[in-house]
Amino acid sequence: MKRILLSLLLVGALAAPALARETTMNIQIRSAQLRATPSFLGAVVGTADYGASVTILEEKTGWYRVAAPGGATGWLNNSALTTKKIVMQAGASDVSTAASGQELAMAGKGFNSSVEADFKKQNKDIDFTWIDRMEKIKVTPAQITDFLRAGRVTPTE
Repeated sequence: MKRILLSLLLVGALAAPALARETTMNIQIRSAQLRATPSFLGAVVGTADYGASVTILEEKTGWYRVAAPGGATGWLNNSALTTKKIVMQAGASDVSTAASGQELAMAGKGFNSSVEADFKKQNKDIDFTWIDRMEKIKVTPAQITDFLRAGRVTPTE
């Protein structure tokens, strides 16, 4: 009986450091696409929204395989993640009603409406018409896949 107890304690002691190393990071962009492979060309297998905490499962040259809320797993580029805590509360109301999705995305990148207004004020000769139009373009994962197939581009992984 003592041997079994000692064995269980030894296994627990060896497993504890592995459990303690579990790392979480936070999504710092509006909507992060989890990919099947560590590549921007990998198929999208899920998403995680701004501020969500994800568990790091594996790391591979600038990419992290993560477990997102809801159980989805996939690869994220390190540019989508931060170790900083992202507070999702604005005063007494929920941040989703206090700020728009666009404001959240800009804030996650250190950019906000005030910064944009200051930039436009300092650069009055710049025409932002085309930038505004480009920001409205939405490309679906299916369209990206079709484009890659048409160009015979195959991800390395």
